[in-house]
Amino acid sequence: MHSAERDRIILNLLEEQRFVSFRELSLKLDASAATLRRDLERLQEAGKLKRVRGGAQIGTETEITGFHLQGVPFHENVSRNRAAKEAIGKAAADLCKPGEAVIIDGGSTTLQMCPHLEHLRLQVLTNSLHIVSALLQQPNTGVSIPGGVVFREQNIVLDPFVDTTARTFHASRMFLGAAAVTHHGLMQSDIILVQAERKLLNLADQLIALVDSSKFSASAAHQLCEMSRVHALITDDHIDDASAKMIAEHGVKLVTVKI
Repeated sequence: MHSAERDRIILNLLEEQRFVSFRELSLKLDASAATLRRDLERLQEAGKLKRVRGGAQIGTETEITGFHLQGVPFHENVSRNRAAKEAIGKAAADLCKPGEAVIIDGGSTTLQMCPHLEHLRLQVLTNSLHIVSALLQQPNTGVSIPGGVVFREQNIVLDPFVDTTARTFHASRMFLGAAAVTHHGLMQSDIILVQAERKLLNLADQLIALVDSSKFSASAAHQLCEMSRVHALITDDHIDDASAKMIAEHGVKLVTVKI
């Protein structure tokens, strides 16, 4: 592939996503690491992108503060399928062991874990300001947050560009949601969210997905992780048979709650 064609693809990806990882470029361009580095350096010198750890972005890191994530704003999503989310959140909290360290990813379903955690004396790392607010009411729950930019509509802290997550934090489990669940895995609507959350995935021994049954008929463009990486998935008893079979075929433990 000619360098001009690679440049066009790189810039098109950045126009769509604002950030593109080195791994994604390697897969799409089928070019060597040395060639990709030269391409990115050339485009950076031309002022068309900025190289950052793990890939490239458009603009400067401060410009991301004005960017809005794709997907439903938190204040709209929190009331959807509320009964299912509350039951799923309680089931997830029941998996936690006293005194352990866990990661609770931002989301309207993971938030529902919070009322059931105080007696466990957990150490919690979360990127959600809603979860921080809920857990601050619990004197026995330790709360940590990663560094980054606050995205107001989702009320979460994300930093997909610079690795500021505390590398010393290690969790037995990470509880996370998804915009959709397909045979491709857990899906999200925004690439910025995916890049930031992937860093958290690597800090946990097990991934526990919390999704109500509507997520099996939803669609989203960006893969957060393959289904094979998920240890267990908690959903409500309205999950359809085909989706339950798909989960089982991937070797994922399926937990259903009654609503």
